[in-house]
Amino acid sequence: MSRLNLDDFSDLIERPDNGVRRDAEERRERQSVPPGALGRLDELATWLSAAQGANPVRAVERPRVVLFAGDHKVAGLGVSARPAASAHTLVRSVLEGESPVAVLARRQGVPVRVVDAGLDCDPALLPEDVVRHRVRRGSGRIDIEDALTVEEAEAAVRLGVRIADEEADSGTDLVVLGDLSVGGTTPAAVLIAALCGTDASVVTGRGGAGIDDLAWMRKCAAIRDALRRARPVLGDQLELLAAVGGADLAAATGFLLQCAVRRLPVILDGVVSSACALVAQRAAFRAPDWWLAGQSSGEPGQAKALDRMALNPLLDHGVTVGEGTGALLALPLVQAAAALAAELPERADQRTDGTQESVEE
Repeated sequence: MSRLNLDDFSDLIERPDNGVRRDAEERRERQSVPPGALGRLDELATWLSAAQGANPVRAVERPRVVLFAGDHKVAGLGVSARPAASAHTLVRSVLEGESPVAVLARRQGVPVRVVDAGLDCDPALLPEDVVRHRVRRGSGRIDIEDALTVEEAEAAVRLGVRIADEEADSGTDLVVLGDLSVGGTTPAAVLIAALCGTDASVVTGRGGAGIDDLAWMRKCAAIRDALRRARPVLGDQLELLAAVGGADLAAATGFLLQCAVRRLPVILDGVVSSACALVAQRAAFRAPDWWLAGQSSGEPGQAKALDRMALNPLLDHGVTVGEGTGALLALPLVQAAAALAAELPERADQRTDGTQESVEE
């Protein structure tokens, strides 16, 4: 098998249908509620209409939460509020319906899929359908060693591609993407700093669980050291993911790229999914046209990544828990935008063909 080249995705990804977008905008001009009165809901509806290639826009009826799970050995440096190698407890909480994303998903009737790309635990602790995808047990300590071999990085990207194909083939019409990781915000910050050309302190946040000042300084130092290892491989996205990413991040990157290939819209959650999106954008510049930023998590690295991709978050509620929670909170907005665009009537002075009736003086 020849080595995967992420740049090849650029030739496979097309932009959402601009003709349909224009038709949707014209249809919106004819509706009873004045254009602009619904704020960003108008923008969301035309984006979704173009992504679907459908006017009127179709309702989002089969959304799915997809969570890539993994542990990162850099967590052993004390850069996370959670113990190293404990991400399997987050997975278990989701599976048992006790985590924030599980509660919200149950309330909204949205199924949740968890994919173990690189958890550091005995596979017997979790169901077979979760652990059967695992690329390796935990990702390397990126400040002093590679997260993955290049072969493992390729396997993880291919895993993400396969999951995207499975979702598209099963009829999923929108994905809420999140992560279940311990230490994952550290490699995410490294990827963002490397791709944006910034220093460690600019992208170092407190993580989903929150850390104190001493842990923040340890995290900043780890990101600084990992950045030195990242810069020599910036020209190759696969080598970059191998050097300073991780199995879960590489899988999410492949997933995002293939979702764009399959014309499957995605709502991004926090800094981890945003970092993966930034790597994917580096490989295929049209890919971000298929994504929405669900929320601003307050992580400085996420803000940097979203700015680079020109994605404007839908929500800013300070949700830092991760797991796709903030992105799932944005899903009802997208569904509301689709419903309003499809169901609001046209004004009485409009014909069914969109032309105005003449009015006698």
